[in-house]
Amino acid sequence: MSRIGKKPVDIPAGVTVTVAEGQIKVKGPKGELSRSIPPLVALKTEGSKLHVAVDEKEREGSAMSGLARSLIQNMVTGVSKGFKRELEITGVGYRAEAKPGILHLALGYSHPLELMLPPGVAAKVEKNRIELTGIDREVLGQFAAVVRAQRPPEPYKGKGIKYVEEKVRRKVGKAGVGSGS
Repeated sequence: MSRIGKKPVDIPAGVTVTVAEGQIKVKGPKGELSRSIPPLVALKTEGSKLHVAVDEKEREGSAMSGLARSLIQNMVTGVSKGFKRELEITGVGYRAEAKPGILHLALGYSHPLELMLPPGVAAKVEKNRIELTGIDREVLGQFAAVVRAQRPPEPYKGKGIKYVEEKVRRKVGKAGVGSGS
């Protein structure tokens, strides 16, 4: 069985978990999330811990137990603490501006880009940093990837949008020595 699937999920105070009919609902101080449970997985609540049980005869069940446990842990963390993703813009004239429901980006194209924020995601811009926050880790990560894809960092000058913790491997440009004629 999956090692991750064996670990119980700790449910902090102020968070309620409801399991019914193949659905799990997690409610906390920051909001509410719900998701369907994979069919091979069963959930058992014991006090402030949630255990993921699986039929060990099924090979897919072991993989599903680890997946289900990780998804439930992310839901519990999201409704209690929330998630944050930071992006950094590098380049002359590259700008970002956050308005309610919309993220405006000026990235050197002939037109500005307007990205609609998904429900549950908030954006804040300070100088050259975009801070995205939300309770659903999957939606937040996907939107951060969409923002980064608008102008990924290039290896010669480092211009573009990158995650704050990301390291851009820089390349040396042309040598310029012995260039033919």
